[in-house]
Amino acid sequence: MKTKTKTQINAPQNYASHKSARTRKSPLIWWKAFRYHFVPSSFLPAILGGVVAWTQTGIIYHWFFFLVVLGVTLNHIALNMTDDYFDYHAAVDQKNKKVINPYAGGSGTLTSGKIKPQDMRFVFISFYLLTIIIGLYLCAARTWWVLAFGVFGMASSYFYTAPPIRYGYRGFGEISQLVNFSFTIGMGAYVVQAGSISGEAFWVLSPLGLMMFAMIIINEIPDRRADAAAGKNNLVVLLGAKKAICFYAAAMTAAYIVILFAPIFNVASFWIYLAFLTVPWFLRAFGILKRNFSDPLRLAPANLFTIRAHNLTGILLIIAYLIQGIQNNHDVHHAFFAALILAGFYIPAAVSVFFKKPGNN
Repeated sequence: MKTKTKTQINAPQNYASHKSARTRKSPLIWWKAFRYHFVPSSFLPAILGGVVAWTQTGIIYHWFFFLVVLGVTLNHIALNMTDDYFDYHAAVDQKNKKVINPYAGGSGTLTSGKIKPQDMRFVFISFYLLTIIIGLYLCAARTWWVLAFGVFGMASSYFYTAPPIRYGYRGFGEISQLVNFSFTIGMGAYVVQAGSISGEAFWVLSPLGLMMFAMIIINEIPDRRADAAAGKNNLVVLLGAKKAICFYAAAMTAAYIVILFAPIFNVASFWIYLAFLTVPWFLRAFGILKRNFSDPLRLAPANLFTIRAHNLTGILLIIAYLIQGIQNNHDVHHAFFAALILAGFYIPAAVSVFFKKPGNN
C-alpha cells in the first residue's frame, strides 16, 4: 500500500485554507456582513433632520451634512458587525444554523466561517474610530452638542450586545432603537445644521423611531426560541409572540397617527401626507405576521414589507420637506444636494429592499 507524503496529506487542507482566505477577502462577503439593507434606518433620520433644518433656515452646510450622514452610516455598519460578533460568541446565531429568514438573525458570515471573528472585530473597531474622528471634527467645527448625541449613540450601538451591559439581552434594546434611530440621530443632524433644538424636527422624526421599533420586533420573532435558549431576553422573548404582534401593530399605527396630526396641529405641512403611500405595505406585513408568526420562511415577506414601509416613509418625509423648502423660496441647489446624498446612500440598499425577493439576500 502506497503511503502519502506529508506534502500530499496537507495539500487539500492548504488549498482549502487558501480558498477560505480568498473568500474572506471577497467584497461581497463583507457586504453581506455589513447588512446594508438595515443601514437606511440610520442615515434616513440624519438626512431628514438636516433637511428640516434647511426648510426652516434656508441653509445647508454641505460638508457637515455629508459628514453626519457618513458618520451614522459607518456607525450602523459597525453596530451590525458588533451584534454579529458578540451574538456569535454567545452562541445565539449558532442555535439555528439553517437560516431561512434573511431578515432575522445575523449575517451568517461568522457561523459559516467566511469571516474570522478577529477580522470582523478589527473592521468594526476601525469603523467606530472613523465615526469618532468625524464626531470630534463636527464638535470643533460646529457645536459641542454633537458630543452628547455622539457618545450616547455610539455607546448605545456598542453595548447593545457587548458585555458587561448587553442591554439588548435585558429587554431594553427595542426602546433604544426607537430613541436612537429617530431623535438621537435626527436631532443630532438638525443641531449640526441649525445649532439648536426643534420641536417640529422632534415630531416628524418620531415616526421613523416608531417604525424602527416595529421592525426590530418583527425581526426578532423568527429567532425568539434561539434567543431564549441563549439567554437573549429581548421583548419578544419576554412577552411572547402574540403580545409582540400587538406591540408591532401599535408602533406602526402610532407612526401614522403622528404623521396624521402634524399638519392638523400646524407642526408640519400637508406634504408629509405623502408618507401614507406606505400604509398598504404595513397592512400586508401585519396580515402575514398574524398568519405566519410561527413560520420563519413564510414570515420573511412581512419583514421585507416592514423595511419597505420604514424606508419609503423616511424618503417621502424628506421629499415633503424638500418641496416645502422650495415653496419657501430657499435655494433649490441645496435641495438637489440633499437629494443627491439621499440617492447616493440609499441606492445600494434599494437593490435588496425593492428589487430582491425574500430569501435572495
